[in-house]
Amino acid sequence: MERYEFFKQFHNIHPADYHLLTDGFKTRSFRKGDFITIPGQVQRDLYFVKSGVQMSYFDTGDKIYTLSFSYFPLLCAIAESFSFQVPSKYHLVCLTDSELEYISYTDLQQLIDQSQQIERLFRRMMEAMLADMINLHIELRALTIEERYKNFCSKSPHLLQLVPHKYIASYLGIDPTNFSRLFNHVKF
Repeated sequence: MERYEFFKQFHNIHPADYHLLTDGFKTRSFRKGDFITIPGQVQRDLYFVKSGVQMSYFDTGDKIYTLSFSYFPLLCAIAESFSFQVPSKYHLVCLTDSELEYISYTDLQQLIDQSQQIERLFRRMMEAMLADMINLHIELRALTIEERYKNFCSKSPHLLQLVPHKYIASYLGIDPTNFSRLFNHVKF
């Protein structure tokens, strides 16, 4: 899927506004294990995944809680740190070598002031992100571990080969032993 088609899922942005936004993108490469954002750091750039897999997580010292994964064509960010320009409470790390396009907070704000189409696009993307977070909370509370596993496999099956299973288990709220059992016995 091309990035333009991805954006059109949220808002039917005019090609001129799309180019106004994307012509200013820069590219940055990260290696597996590189941190994009760490707790206490303000995320100054919004990333768009070109390649690779990234993960946001919260570390209590005793346990890692996986919050999200990003991959092409998704956004890659600690949303509240970028949106409000406040220190992050989470880590954002590359699980694989990654190439990301990005735009700075300042540049994006200027474009939002300049184009109602771009503003609408980002508002709709944030609304979708909020809806996805609510759906995840419902799944974690209302579905069995097998249902959660099957839902994950239907949405992001490629991550089973790219992401250590302990992180997927954490994301799904499943004990790693139970996750291994599901992985070996449940077909989707």
